[in-house]
Amino acid sequence: MRLLLVSAAMIAALPAPAPATEIFAGVHAHGVHTPLSLDSDREGGTDLSLGIRGNRIGKTPLQPYVFGSLNTSGDTNFLAAGLSARFGDKIYVRPGLGIAVHDGSAANTRQPDRLAFGSRVLFEPELAVGAALTDRLSLEASWVHFSHAQIFGRQNPGIDNIGMRLNWRP
Repeated sequence: MRLLLVSAAMIAALPAPAPATEIFAGVHAHGVHTPLSLDSDREGGTDLSLGIRGNRIGKTPLQPYVFGSLNTSGDTNFLAAGLSARFGDKIYVRPGLGIAVHDGSAANTRQPDRLAFGSRVLFEPELAVGAALTDRLSLEASWVHFSHAQIFGRQNPGIDNIGMRLNWRP
């Protein structure tokens, strides 16, 4: 719960959105089993996320983002920030890479009843495929992975969340 409050405070503290800034909200299945995750059956439920993407950085396609993710089943919540890029117009692909913190177990040993991430800080690669619904509204199917890539120890189950995001440009 503390992570959600910190997420809300960080998002609220951001400057008012500029014309190209996007606000996004998502619903994701939490702990989906993929080849990149282990022990994903230890957590489940639905993640509700809220975030903001900034304007492009200079002439690059890169956009900074920050989002918070709350798990409705009481499992791990996340706060992430990073860079994404949008390639395409009406139909597009959006890869991203960020750093996340979480309120789950950071233990370096396998836990009997919960996912032990092995570190409080995790990488957060993501990939979305989207479609522009209007000039200001788009919908994305997205995959978000949280893991430390065995940098902080051998315990690194990772977790994958798959779902949808609705993006709005004010």
